Amino acid sequence: MGATRVRLFGIDAPEGAQRCTDQHGKEWACGRSATRALERLTKGQEVTCRGDSHDDYGRLLAVCTTGSGEINNALVRQSLAWAFVKYSDAYRSSEAEARSSRRGVFAAENQPPWEFRAKRWENAIESVEADKQRDCPIKGNVSRSGERIYHMPWQSTYARVKIDEENGERWFCTEGDAERAGWRRAR
Repeated sequence: MGATRVRLFGIDAPEGAQRCTDQHGKEWACGRSATRALERLTKGQEVTCRGDSHDDYGRLLAVCTTGSGEINNALVRQSLAWAFVKYSDAYRSSEAEARSSRRGVFAAENQPPWEFRAKRWENAIESVEADKQRDCPIKGNVSRSGERIYHMPWQSTYARVKIDEENGERWFCTEGDAERAGWRRAR
């Protein structure tokens, strides 16, 4: 698909910074584990993604496959993603099976990624005193090299970034707004 950005339809994997608890109460980097699993599933494979709609960020909502099978379902079956039943029941039975085996993100009571994101926004807005009154909290700044980068309130660089609107910097209400305007997320 080249440069097409894809959101795996019907599932929701942990966020990159998200941590989960295992069956022994020990924390582990479930977000990074999900990313690594996706990399293993696709490495050296031809990936085919089929979908006909886009999310608010302009990503294709798709079911993706390789010669080894369907990626969306594999992540749920490996207990590294939740069935996103708000949008589809397609992976509900795979999640039930993963839950019954008490492995991965289902080994203990872990926060689903949609709750993690909502809480992260809530905490970030509350903790950023200087910008608390802003309706649109995402900072879009221009780097020394001219690159347009946006910063989320929970990112470590957020507090240091100062917006100079005369320099072309600006505020965004959503990541989708920032990306549609040609800005990329800070790493």
